[in-house]
Amino acid sequence: SGINAEYGTAPGATGADRAVALASSGYYCGYAAHSSCSAEDTLLSGSKEQLDGQLNNANASYRGHVLEVTRPGSYFTWCTRNNNFTNRSQKVVSLFRLV
Repeated sequence: SGINAEYGTAPGATGADRAVALASSGYYCGYAAHSSCSAEDTLLSGSKEQLDGQLNNANASYRGHVLEVTRPGSYFTWCTRNNNFTNRSQKVVSLFRLV
């Protein structure tokens, strides 16, 4: 994919773990348990209250991840928090090239 996760992700975390953590604003620490994610805090466990569709029961702040871009290209990201697809949408295009 051209992106490696650095900060906030355990070495054993998979792409699915990172995707679940980012999509849930940190409510779930991953898809399945790994070295820094206990089983009861994962999406698979089913032991946590189901995540609200508008992230109302997720934390308002999330550290996220620092990512290392390993290939030049265009990367598209957006913030799903407070995003109702109006003029407040928070979309970013990052362009990386060799120097």
